[in-house]
Amino acid sequence: MRRNTLGRSAVETTELGFGGAGIGNLYTPVAPDDALAAVDAAWERGVRAFDTAPHYGLGLSERRLGGALRSRPRDAYTLSTKAGRLLDPCPADGTDLAQGFDVPADHRRIWDFSADGIRRSIEDSLRRLGLDRIDVVYLHDPDDHAEQAFREGYPALERLRAEGVVGAIGAGMNQTAMLTRFLRDTDVDVVLCAGRHTLLDHSARAELLPEAVARGRSVVVGGVFNSGLLADPGPGATYDYLPAPERLITRARRIERTAARHGVPLRAAALHYARSHPAVACTLVGVRSAETMRDAADRLATPVPAALWDELRAEGLLPVDDPVGLAPAPGPAGGVAR
Repeated sequence: MRRNTLGRSAVETTELGFGGAGIGNLYTPVAPDDALAAVDAAWERGVRAFDTAPHYGLGLSERRLGGALRSRPRDAYTLSTKAGRLLDPCPADGTDLAQGFDVPADHRRIWDFSADGIRRSIEDSLRRLGLDRIDVVYLHDPDDHAEQAFREGYPALERLRAEGVVGAIGAGMNQTAMLTRFLRDTDVDVVLCAGRHTLLDHSARAELLPEAVARGRSVVVGGVFNSGLLADPGPGATYDYLPAPERLITRARRIERTAARHGVPLRAAALHYARSHPAVACTLVGVRSAETMRDAADRLATPVPAALWDELRAEGLLPVDDPVGLAPAPGPAGGVAR
């Protein structure tokens, strides 16, 4: 599997990455053996980039991922986690489903992008992971905390990178405007953009992705299926974690039918589209089982003819100026394709 470096850092990633929210019991429980099997399947398929966060299952994702990776050679993979939400123990009160995770609500999330909060978050993550280091740390969803994130949180990450505590730093969000500001106003290595560079949402192409190319930074893309609609646009499909609007279901089905005429599954088209921009170093896929991991790897290996993108443009399902499929994509911005 192709490897890329993140921006100007020395941190490498594989082009396909393991998104760890699912094994944190996103929406429904995942058995411990199934979580372990999912990580094993990723490893077998050559995936060496693993992403998690304290938010995912109130630390369950970090504990499971760390346990599954602990026997692997530490220099063989890249681990990323996030900071900005501290987990404060509290008496268990039902489940955490209000936040999307089927785990006991035995911790409170506390927003904290202060310098001390960032350091404490990383220390707590290392304990949950049981590993000796974290390769990439993202400021996680600082949408409503921009002032503290830029004034305190980002400088704290920069110091930790300078001290060698982490190898690369960035921010991860579901929007493009603030991520573009991080690229312009800070020295991040990478940004994680979820759901905004997909077959249904092209907003990252306006400013974020060109800015990354211009500045030699990398973009990791998450949410390539927009939380489900681009994986299976059937009844009950979700889009960005909410019931999908009918107009988007109709659009996704049109894309699916067009892709099928070229022998391409919708999931394969979604994955290939997300990786098509030269700024993109890694595409994260949410994984909750060995089957979903193997399917993602298989879909990434599915050839996608340029004629598919031409037809999608002709049908108005992609912007007419979208360059996907017009020429072979070069290596990611600031990185080296291997």
